[in-house]
Amino acid sequence: MIPLNELVNYTDTLLDSSRYRDYCPNGLQVQGMPEVNRMVSAVTASQDAIQTAIERGADLLLVHHGYFWEGEEPGITGIKYRRIKMLMDNDISLLAYHLPLDAHVELGNNAQLARVLGLQSEGAVQNEPDQPGLVFKGRLSAPMSPNEVSAHLSKSLGRKALHIDGGGDIIETLAWCTGAAQGYIEFAAALGVDAYISGEISEQTVHAARELGIHYFAAGHYATECYGVQALGEHLAEQFHLSHEFVPQDNPA
Repeated sequence: MIPLNELVNYTDTLLDSSRYRDYCPNGLQVQGMPEVNRMVSAVTASQDAIQTAIERGADLLLVHHGYFWEGEEPGITGIKYRRIKMLMDNDISLLAYHLPLDAHVELGNNAQLARVLGLQSEGAVQNEPDQPGLVFKGRLSAPMSPNEVSAHLSKSLGRKALHIDGGGDIIETLAWCTGAAQGYIEFAAALGVDAYISGEISEQTVHAARELGIHYFAAGHYATECYGVQALGEHLAEQFHLSHEFVPQDNPA
């Protein structure tokens, strides 16, 4: 069992969360029990994730997608009210890290995606001023055709990847950024890589890939971001001798 504030301070420092300009607050979003013994992690703090945390007797829910996003209605009503009430009624803390969990060089979503896909990572490239880089660069262990890369992504992540053909017949070098990072495709192309991998796709991404001459793979927002929170949860569990369970969520997006 560990004091909540000690665990939060450790995780804030580990992920260097104060360095990020983000779309939501990072760290403790809902305060529950003053001590933590059992932790559940999930990609998103949805109602089903909270219900599982309650059923498991968790003191803390660790997520990548929490609450209080920039631009959303600030009132605690509707879905947000029901979720927060469930947490507070059961004294469960909500700990959420967005960009800091994408970018961490070992536990983050991008680093963990490289591990799952067997990519040879060269690390992050700074793509935004005054904060750590979010786009990672590297290469395949051996050159592949675009179709082989698409099949490898689909098999590794358990979700059919969408491929936009914008380049040559062989892929060797790549850039990647998990989640809704399709907007970084021009930055990726400027790195001179053969392909760019992210989670989501927009209408304009298709034209950008073709005109920039770079292959684009949309491998799924959830599918590319379910590994970082697991790695962080396992790290915290080992560091503080906590019980930890990751909750998979059925999300085809």
